[in-house]
Amino acid sequence: MCGICGFTGTEYDQNAVLEDMMTRIIHRGPDGGGSFIDKDIAMGFRRLAIIDLNTGDQPMFNEDRSLVLTFNGEIYNYRELREELLAKGHTFANKSDTEVLLHGYEEWGEQLPDRLRGMFAFVIWDTRKRELFAARDMFGIKPFYYAQIGGQLIYGSEIKSILEYPGYRREVNTEALEQYLSFEYSVLPETFFRGVFKLMPGHFMRWKAGKLTITQYFDPMLTPEDTPDTSGIPASRKSRKADQGQTAAHAKKRHEDLIDRIDEILQESIRYHMVSDVEVASLLSSGVDSSYVACHFHGARTFTVGFDYETYNEIPYAQELSRTLGIENHSKVISTEEYWAELPRIQYFMDEPLADASSAALYFVDREAAKQVKVILSGEGSDELFGGYVIYHEPMSLARYQRLPKGLRRALAAAARRIPGHPKGRGFLLRGAQSVEERFIGNANVYTVEQRKKVLRHTTDTAPADLTRPFYHKVRHLKDTEKMQYIDLNFWLVGDILLKADKMSMAHSLESRVPFLDRGVWECARKIPLAEKVTDQNTKVCFREAAHRYLSDRQAEKKKLGFPVPIRIWLRTDKYYAIVKKEFLSEAAEKFFHTDELMRILDAHKAGKEDYARHIWTVYMFLLWYREYFTEGGCSVSPDDERAIEAARRERVYR
Repeated sequence: MCGICGFTGTEYDQNAVLEDMMTRIIHRGPDGGGSFIDKDIAMGFRRLAIIDLNTGDQPMFNEDRSLVLTFNGEIYNYRELREELLAKGHTFANKSDTEVLLHGYEEWGEQLPDRLRGMFAFVIWDTRKRELFAARDMFGIKPFYYAQIGGQLIYGSEIKSILEYPGYRREVNTEALEQYLSFEYSVLPETFFRGVFKLMPGHFMRWKAGKLTITQYFDPMLTPEDTPDTSGIPASRKSRKADQGQTAAHAKKRHEDLIDRIDEILQESIRYHMVSDVEVASLLSSGVDSSYVACHFHGARTFTVGFDYETYNEIPYAQELSRTLGIENHSKVISTEEYWAELPRIQYFMDEPLADASSAALYFVDREAAKQVKVILSGEGSDELFGGYVIYHEPMSLARYQRLPKGLRRALAAAARRIPGHPKGRGFLLRGAQSVEERFIGNANVYTVEQRKKVLRHTTDTAPADLTRPFYHKVRHLKDTEKMQYIDLNFWLVGDILLKADKMSMAHSLESRVPFLDRGVWECARKIPLAEKVTDQNTKVCFREAAHRYLSDRQAEKKKLGFPVPIRIWLRTDKYYAIVKKEFLSEAAEKFFHTDELMRILDAHKAGKEDYARHIWTVYMFLLWYREYFTEGGCSVSPDDERAIEAARRERVYR
């Protein structure tokens, strides 16, 4: 695990600029640094040593030094790939996964990313062709950002390193802000910093002589298998009962085989993710995902956080399960004051504003883990792959109502909108009047287009549905719940779940591994029929059944909480209302928002007239982020950071 950064061209002092870029992301790799500089490129690397502690330094070269590589991530099948490459005649100088990427690129070129089982963002510079190749893993577990300035390419694991490039001028991308208010995360390829882009998951890019080309190599397309094939079973009335018995037996066998396969592939993935030359621990909440991982990771420690509100505290559950498994649980209760005090720093490390309140909980639990270990396992991705979100029930709940004529449903929805307050059943009528393509943009949908127009000073005609429409078109053949999964795989997973997993762990120089988001697990999960994922009664049906083999009924059927945070309660207290009010009436708020509308929302929530907690939080997180990156005194670091930065400046890195 590490941080990478670099730029092409020689317009600026390569050594000085690269050192500033590397120093800005020292939290990603405090164990060492390295660089490569020639007349066309400067490549930097910060290392967090996990595998091959003695010989895994970067940048790394192939035998004739014609290829230079920097790499952020882990390749879990590198040993198998290494054996394959050895059989093809390649010679290795060490046993790192990094060198496998170099020889793999020599052998397979741009087909290399599709062979990798792991999480990665890497850059290879071809010194002969004067060409750069970069790739990001299939789900976007590891980040990669880039900008083109003055005909040159600048890149980094975090945006903050790109901001150190002298040619970049900071400017807020207001289109990103507009969509963020609905999605609650940065959803566009262009980030909140105008001109800085994300290399999207499952893509690679080439840059040569000022020309950039980007190619998609992976699409998380679901291919659910049909219900059991009964075409060979006769259908005469005489044998109908026997036929039904054969069909039921066939379905039961397929179901049992599926559970076996899920259990087998998940345990295999966890074994892969345990490969390390340092200790691996696990995060543990009250959910079935982290509980399953805790049962199989064969580590000695788990880590948990809770809040000083009983309803929002998962620590007792985690302690109970850990005792049952015979492993240590390290837990911490986060006080309300502590949570609020760290929010600006959290938004700094996030790079872009994120309004998911659970990101702060992740920040704290990662901080606790980092005091004792370098690597943790976490349960991200299970809900997207196995159908775990409660909202995935919705197409089934609406099915009977949506048999009514569309015009009638629209009329009922229009009448429901005119009823003041939130009478019971209103939401059902409103959502039932819409198709899944109209109502679902992902797991978060905060501000409507109409609300955005009221609160923002500058808006466009781009609605959230305009962004999701091309993705819905690709899965028009699937069922509604599967369409929702595909949207979440392409939007929510990368924009929220994996963003906070990476940025909150790396803020503490901690590597977070996600065994559910494994190529082998994906190949199994993408084929699962809908009935094995979501029913009227439950979510993650087949996965929960696999979990039942190791967990109690209460543990395996536990409803998802996902680091619950009591922001709704906080925002109705005088103290935190006043804190938010100050930001809502600030000069920065005036620049982007109609502050009278912000105050109307804030006051209505405090008075208990409406629940606007998420609306308030979304704007408040943006304003904290803006303060960190665009106002004097922002981007502050702690004394520990300052000492680390000073050490990095003194460190002799090889050229």
